[in-house]
Amino acid sequence: MENRRKFLKAASCIAGATLLGSNTSWAAFLTEEPTAKKFGIQLYTLRDVINGREKETITAIAKMGYTQIESYEGPHGMYWNMKPLEFKQFTADLGIELISSHCDIFSDFDQKVEQAAAVNMKYLICPWVGPQKSIDDYKRIAALFNEKAKQCAAQGIKFAYHNHDYSFKKINGVFPQDILMQETDPKLVCFEMDMYWVVAAGENPLEWLKKYPGRFELSHIKDRSNSPINKENYESVDLGTGSIDFKQLIPQAKKFGLQYLFMEQEYYLGGSPIKAAEAGAAYLKKIKF
Repeated sequence: MENRRKFLKAASCIAGATLLGSNTSWAAFLTEEPTAKKFGIQLYTLRDVINGREKETITAIAKMGYTQIESYEGPHGMYWNMKPLEFKQFTADLGIELISSHCDIFSDFDQKVEQAAAVNMKYLICPWVGPQKSIDDYKRIAALFNEKAKQCAAQGIKFAYHNHDYSFKKINGVFPQDILMQETDPKLVCFEMDMYWVVAAGENPLEWLKKYPGRFELSHIKDRSNSPINKENYESVDLGTGSIDFKQLIPQAKKFGLQYLFMEQEYYLGGSPIKAAEAGAAYLKKIKF
């Protein structure tokens, strides 16, 4: 299986216990009728099956109930061997909205911004900068984000950064994530919280949402086992089978500005990304958001 960290480093930005213990009654969730809602999937979840079968795979996830997608800059580009407007029309015909995409912000970024604006994409997202040696390094990255965000804003798009665990691990007593939040312009730069990686770093997603209300507009909803489940030491498991209490977390997260939920999975129990996507859709349909 392709290692996500290696992929992101190569394709993107190499240059540059139980959560939320609660007294809330579970009966309220069990008796409440599920309502139709919007939720999405990060297409990286489907990386092992989508190449060469783009239309078939995206049609399948539409049938599962996903109404939003987040793309990424894979071997066939953010638009999957289609022209941007062709891809936009294809997904729209399926009832799916293209909300955002991860991309390499260090290569042809002007062109990516123009194309994203042409298809009315809402966000372009930097998925990885990698662990840095010093807090000053993160300050330089924050300054870069401000510049990239200005380019996006000029075309009516928002710029965001997607975290891994390293920005939630202190350097000389300081969280790099604090630097990225505080040194970027809140009017220009927003964030995509990967809740799995926040928990993996030993932090509480809700506390960070409270600390920076309105800054985390997007999220990756990915569940986590308490122990590695494969040779690459991933703990990513089907939604609802891990240790993160999303039924409690997500409704509260919305109060602090979270707008988009994208299911993602790094590893598939049973080896099937389609089954992982099906499990994610079934779970998110029951979430109060």
